[in-house]
Amino acid sequence: MLVVEGQGLPLGVLVESAQRSEVRLAEEALRQVRVPRRVGRPRTRPREVVADRGYDSEALRRRLRARGITPCIPRRKNARARPGRKPDLAGYRQRWVVERTFAWLGSFRRLVVRWERRAHLYLALLLLACSLILLRAISG
Repeated sequence: MLVVEGQGLPLGVLVESAQRSEVRLAEEALRQVRVPRRVGRPRTRPREVVADRGYDSEALRRRLRARGITPCIPRRKNARARPGRKPDLAGYRQRWVVERTFAWLGSFRRLVVRWERRAHLYLALLLLACSLILLRAISG
């Protein structure tokens, strides 16, 4: 699971087994985000969360709204129609930024093939790749 900012730079990474659903991991991944400020505590709450249909859950939307975060998650095609207003998906047009970050990570072959069986080794390589992406952004 990957959390990125508006330009596609990685802010948080979470590696878990494939058995846990993405909806349950979303809040745990958001808790890893700490954006430093010049004064005060680091920012931990984004204004908006843009996610794909895999995160379609009314409970997740409720929890995000309770924290003051605007969810931008489209409904699944097979989901039943819900009464009330439709979600505002204007921010979903920026989903390509996340996909571009996945493409940047795809340039690191060892991450794509995943030869490491242990999660902590894979996480170490993933963090190294994120660091290299951040260094590229800073230097050029």
